[in-house]
Amino acid sequence: MKELSIGKNDVGQRLDRFVSKSVPLLPASLLQKYIRLKRIKVNGKRAERDTRLCEGDLVQLYINDEFFDTPKQENAYLTVSAPKLNIVYEDENILLVDKKPGQAVHPYDGSEYGKTLIDHIQAYLYAKREWRPREENSFTPALCNRIDRNTGGIVIAAKTAEALRVLNQKIKDREIDKRYLCIVHGTPKPAQGTLEGYLFKDAVKNRVYVTSTPQKGAKTCATRYKVLQSKNGLSLVECELITGRTHQIRAHLASTGHPLLGDTKYGDNKLNRRMQSEYSLHHQLLHAGRVCFPEEAEGPLAKVSGQTFDAPLPHKFAEILQALNLTPDSAC
Repeated sequence: MKELSIGKNDVGQRLDRFVSKSVPLLPASLLQKYIRLKRIKVNGKRAERDTRLCEGDLVQLYINDEFFDTPKQENAYLTVSAPKLNIVYEDENILLVDKKPGQAVHPYDGSEYGKTLIDHIQAYLYAKREWRPREENSFTPALCNRIDRNTGGIVIAAKTAEALRVLNQKIKDREIDKRYLCIVHGTPKPAQGTLEGYLFKDAVKNRVYVTSTPQKGAKTCATRYKVLQSKNGLSLVECELITGRTHQIRAHLASTGHPLLGDTKYGDNKLNRRMQSEYSLHHQLLHAGRVCFPEEAEGPLAKVSGQTFDAPLPHKFAEILQALNLTPDSAC
């Protein structure tokens, strides 16, 4: 229990607004709930949320210690009162979530505080009492793969330290198969193959560049692709990441003259404007639709050994795919 004394500068404030300012990590919905449940009192008695505070009043707060911490990125999950997750699969070790386009997986700047996918995952596990930060020495539930803000699809999260270690190693060893669907300009030739090159990142512009020859600071990149169907100058393509670099699929295909539809960073501006006008498309059509786990996986991955998980296409992607009549049976 914490007790706050009302000074002359706090006189006249409503109880709920005073607590909101004093305990910024406490979500508004929980604040109201705790007032109703008498976990927030004034002078030891029940109070209403619109109770006006007087000098010398004592506000008692019977809430978890975590809410009194200084707001920082590590505790942003506390501000999420109702986590929103589309769960594809969950067990005691891992969590597969279907992220919708538009949500960042990790914070980029202060504007994302409490809104990222990892914030909602941590809030979800905290609410279920599967993760108790005060009892952990160092472990925090974490993401094992990342996808761009405007890319939708499956993101893998580890709920335990052992699962995080094993998943990261499996991904590094390319034992976990991740497949993507995208619509590109033109028709890549041959119809299937492997793109290889060197990718380097301009951190200032948040943009990457792909070259065919080694460059200082560049990393190798490799992307398998397969054209599933082509019509009217556009193609539906399935991609498999061999390496996992920033913007890899987007930059790699654009470097071959086949940028993704809707990609404002690497795409065809004229075609993108047409798509914006006809379909209100404002982001790249790229979907992390399938994850396949290896056979005979053990330990924290035993329950998903040999399994394949799929996430449905986002509404906008499916709408445009149907309008363009690009719907082969082999698409993931």
